[in-house]
Amino acid sequence: MPNPTALIETSLGHFTVELYVDKMPITAGNFVRLAREGFYDGLHFHRIIKRFMIQFGCPHSRDPNSARAGTGDSPHGTIRDEHTARLSNEPGTLAMANSGRPGSGSCQFFINTVHNSYLDWFTPGPSQHPVFGRVTTGMEVIRLLEQAPTSQDRPREPIRVDRVTVSE
Repeated sequence: MPNPTALIETSLGHFTVELYVDKMPITAGNFVRLAREGFYDGLHFHRIIKRFMIQFGCPHSRDPNSARAGTGDSPHGTIRDEHTARLSNEPGTLAMANSGRPGSGSCQFFINTVHNSYLDWFTPGPSQHPVFGRVTTGMEVIRLLEQAPTSQDRPREPIRVDRVTVSE
């Protein structure tokens, strides 16, 4: 059975990601569950750092001006850390965001725009961010997102995630 894909429709265009449920069942399965529940629909990208990553998934980002954007968790709480696949944080990969504490991943994730190997599984300490998918189409949209003007790593103009649809 092939891995599911997710179509992520944004106010700047859409892109598709393959979700590695075969290699990262906890982390990718968490994303699939939240997407199918409509959790990500209507949220905004709340963190963009050029030559690093773009991030979304915080429930507080439904209001793009919320000072709490980037601090929220899933309605299902956190998930346990999963580093079994040992995939590298290469450009176009999706990685679970966390607070740096063990077991703090939840609903927020980021898309690497460069190779961030220092976030990989082989780096000891709290900087590990497990990769659970990759962009398969629409990298031009990722580049547009990365180039959006920011202020303190937040987009100056809101960039909305209209809908996330996961294949069956």
